[in-house]
Amino acid sequence: MSTQQSSAPVATGERVILFDGVCKLCNAWTRFIIRHDDEHLFRLASVQSPAGQRILEYFDMPTTTFDTMLYVEGDRAFDRSDAFLRIVVQLGWPWKLLAVARLCPRVVRDWCYDRIARNRYTIFGRYDQCVLPSSDHDRRFLDDTTSGDG
Repeated sequence: MSTQQSSAPVATGERVILFDGVCKLCNAWTRFIIRHDDEHLFRLASVQSPAGQRILEYFDMPTTTFDTMLYVEGDRAFDRSDAFLRIVVQLGWPWKLLAVARLCPRVVRDWCYDRIARNRYTIFGRYDQCVLPSSDHDRRFLDDTTSGDG
């Protein structure tokens, strides 16, 4: 998706998944990541958090409307179906099998992704405010994602 030249908001080698903190589907996704990321490869941040906002600004992404998950590896960002597929293949088996979706043209994958993303509040619902991680999961989140109204 995008690469910037100045100091990246995510350290080299660090992998961060940005998600909509008020979206019930997105929160279920983060719980799925926590449950299946046995190697603790990923850190999480809501797009509404200070860390999430800095990352969005760095990659020139909207900071008030959120229609996609963003996956960041150091100074590279991936969105929509590319983000989803880059994440699941790193979770190992059986999730790695989803990589077969890469055989489908990106325009088709992204069209499907967009249908879900644009209707996620209607289909799955939303919270009134960001859901804070439980104490046993807070180390999985970027430090300032739990400070405040998320």
